[in-house]
Amino acid sequence: MRKVQVVPYQKDWPDAFYRERENIQQILGEQCIRVSHIGSTAIPEMAAKPVIDILVEVVDINETDQYNDLFAKLEYIACGENGIPGRRFFMKGVDDRTHHIHTFQTGDPHIFRHLAFRDYLIHHAEDASRYMKQKQVLAQLYPYNINQYIKGKDGFIKELEKKALAWYKNRSC
Repeated sequence: MRKVQVVPYQKDWPDAFYRERENIQQILGEQCIRVSHIGSTAIPEMAAKPVIDILVEVVDINETDQYNDLFAKLEYIACGENGIPGRRFFMKGVDDRTHHIHTFQTGDPHIFRHLAFRDYLIHHAEDASRYMKQKQVLAQLYPYNINQYIKGKDGFIKELEKKALAWYKNRSC
């Protein structure tokens, strides 16, 4: 059973992302448009579950499936859409996960949502701190129940996503 652990920010998380980005780009080649570090490990000084979340934007999401064997050679497990239509999800490790890859076709609104959330928290320390504290409390309350941990964050994440999307759109004007 996977334990829910929220650990202090690790300075090596960006390097772990960059190493995997190179591997992903090599596998996908011209299919790959952009590879971004997302999630809490992408936010400086944010305590997080020690899993590097990676957002991959591709030309054609349906073409992604042909690369499953190459990802498997890097110890990734292909999980299909895994609950989000139009996504291809990969995880590295099962109980001791180290990376998640969230792959979307260019133009998918989930790309913007993830990037806006990350950037909003980088630029809004008070909300980032509140989010970090909530994650730490939930990890203590539900150390062996990832579903309750996720459910406990859901309302706050939705609140932050609304703020992030409004902030990001206003920032772009």
